Amino acid sequence: MAAMPTRSCPCGLPRTYEDCCGRFHTGAAAAPTAEALMRSRYSAFVRQDAGYLLRTWHPRTRPERLDLGPGTRWAGLEILAATGGSAFHSAGTVTFRASYRGGSLHERSRFERVDGAWTYVDGEFLD
Repeated sequence: MAAMPTRSCPCGLPRTYEDCCGRFHTGAAAAPTAEALMRSRYSAFVRQDAGYLLRTWHPRTRPERLDLGPGTRWAGLEILAATGGSAFHSAGTVTFRASYRGGSLHERSRFERVDGAWTYVDGEFLD
């Protein structure tokens, strides 16, 4: 019997979902950089994982609940710039473009560490 093919990660890196963002979603590992968290959050939007999105949202700005639009069909993520956000930083920004059927979202997101873990603070929409 042939093995089931593994799916590539929605974040765009050349890895399987399980070896990439999936390990962050399950809690087996924590995103080591702000960019890795950004990628994992995009993958969580693709997979409709509101629990992960809320868990990785900064407590200061986290909403009580998150309603994900089930009709949104995400088509790709492009990281345009990243500043700070490494193991040596306590804050960072990631500028990205997330494409969906019918358009795209262009945002500069801010990230901060909380108890050593990267969290999403907020974002500024760009044209």
